[in-house]
Amino acid sequence: MIAPAFGPRPLGSPAALAEICTVLYSRVMPTNDSTLRRGAEEARNRLPELLDAAEKGRSTIITRRGRPVAVLGPIVASGAALGQQPLTPWQGSGRGLWGKDSARTLHRLRGEWNR
Repeated sequence: MIAPAFGPRPLGSPAALAEICTVLYSRVMPTNDSTLRRGAEEARNRLPELLDAAEKGRSTIITRRGRPVAVLGPIVASGAALGQQPLTPWQGSGRGLWGKDSARTLHRLRGEWNR
């Protein structure tokens, strides 16, 4: 049962839900030596420093009223740094999709718009 682990608060109260979310978040995003924790106002005022830290591989958890809201971290951690991948591995993968005579199939498909 969850209630005893979170004290005497009723389980459906906003305070209990916030505490549960904080505990669950800390298990998903544990803080370590390379993770900073800043309030929203401080993060806004020190954004250039936090961006420099992100370039060096450090993540920052941004909080609002003590609750984690967002993470500012290196782009490599999000997987977005991969960029556009080449299409050459896909070459020839569509062979046969249009039938044996692709020109005839395309002509027939284009003719559907003229009906």
